[in-house]
Amino acid sequence: MRVGIFTREYPPHVYGGAGVHVDYLSRELAREIDVEVHCWGPQHSDNGKLHVCGAEPWPEISNGTDGKFKGALEAFSLNLTQIKALQGVDVVHTHTWYVSMAGYLAKKLYGMPFVMTTHSLEPLRAWKAEQLGSGYAMSSWMERTAILDADAIIAVSKGTKADIQRAYPDVDPDRIHVIYNGIDLAEYQKTSDTKALTDYGVDPAVPYVLFVGRITRQKGVTHLVDAIRYLPPETQVVLCAGAPDTPEIAAEMRNKVEEARKQHPRIVWIEKMVTRQETIQLYSNARVFCCPSVYEPFGIINLEAMACRAPVVASATGGIKEVVVDGETGFLVPFDQDPVTTFPRDPERFARDLAARIQQLLDDPVMCRRFGDAGRRRVEETFSWTAIAHQTIALYQRLIEQRAALRH
Repeated sequence: MRVGIFTREYPPHVYGGAGVHVDYLSRELAREIDVEVHCWGPQHSDNGKLHVCGAEPWPEISNGTDGKFKGALEAFSLNLTQIKALQGVDVVHTHTWYVSMAGYLAKKLYGMPFVMTTHSLEPLRAWKAEQLGSGYAMSSWMERTAILDADAIIAVSKGTKADIQRAYPDVDPDRIHVIYNGIDLAEYQKTSDTKALTDYGVDPAVPYVLFVGRITRQKGVTHLVDAIRYLPPETQVVLCAGAPDTPEIAAEMRNKVEEARKQHPRIVWIEKMVTRQETIQLYSNARVFCCPSVYEPFGIINLEAMACRAPVVASATGGIKEVVVDGETGFLVPFDQDPVTTFPRDPERFARDLAARIQQLLDDPVMCRRFGDAGRRRVEETFSWTAIAHQTIALYQRLIEQRAALRH
């Protein structure tokens, strides 16, 4: 069996959870089947059963005439380019709307089964219009066209399956399969190394609250910054936050951090995407990991933190509720969610509630250790990549057999 996996992100060009997912899944699948990865970028490699082929994105246009819709047009054009020469592929599997039309077109042109993993849904990310401008209409059309035609849709959580049924009621529920994200248990584990902390100006002797993620409305980092005002002035907060979606949210984040620092000088802002080993050190030594996302189909960063025995304070939304066990591996913070934007209706209350749970853990290191140990056990029992790859291969096989039966 040979699968063609389509993704925007692939190492070394990974900036989000979808890229992490494809990186680990493709390597695990390649232990058993041939995997052909089509990604964005200059990557080209052959390593056993894993073959990587990149397509170059558009060059930057300095005069700005392409506008915010550049990303949507670029995605569509690369989808067209990458399906031109598919040979010997038995099933195609796409990840995120950026490559969804590649799967749709491969099914139409080559007659191969089409699997689509939904890491998020465009109708539930209305704030993307801020990032993509008029391109948001195009990204939404691409996703809708593909999801209605896919032979199988992989939802990364039960919450995501419910979201798919709500956003796309015409999709047959039998075509939606829940297969969780996973974690490399050997790589992600607690370490006593603190070099990354000292390199970035974090005081290892002072307990700290950690955020890891992109600067985007979805990840809710500005809500955590708002929560800092409700914590004691000496609280150390580490924001490992880079890759802002837009100049506007980058400016908003900077203003909020500067304002918070007036009363809370121990805010350390690491404004870049750090290496995986540096992230593991940050997770391992954190007193509390905070995930304030307003929309999160799964939330792989919570798995990473739990694998490193960090207790988690996270929003009670989406797939996070299937990863973090409230009162056992961390605390879930509920909020009244606007059904259109997914933002908190009362952001100040949400910030206060985040701060209260964070403070509860900062004040109780025994509880932190108990939650951290329980988080590690949960990750080991439920979220190994080996089990996830086996479920995915079984789905591929069923679709291939069904397609063969139809031909006869």
